Amino acid sequence: MRCRLEPMKKVARMLRTHELLILNWFRAKGEISSSTVEGINNKIRVVTRRSYGFRTFKAMEIALYHNLGRLPEPESPHRFC
Repeated sequence: MRCRLEPMKKVARMLRTHELLILNWFRAKGEISSSTVEGINNKIRVVTRRSYGFRTFKAMEIALYHNLGRLPEPESPHRFC
């Protein structure tokens, strides 16, 4: 940050704001690839799109747990024909 060049200051600010994410990559030692993370993010986006009509966050959270964890759906008190 002591440099007088603005592009260098911009890089230093960017590194400071992303410091935790950069350190997480080194802690994981490359065990988790970015493709795995992107796949999980894509699944979350799909479930979020499907759960657009839910009225509470809790309902969407349960939908995420069931989709990502492949848990069985709870029985509904309503019967649909």
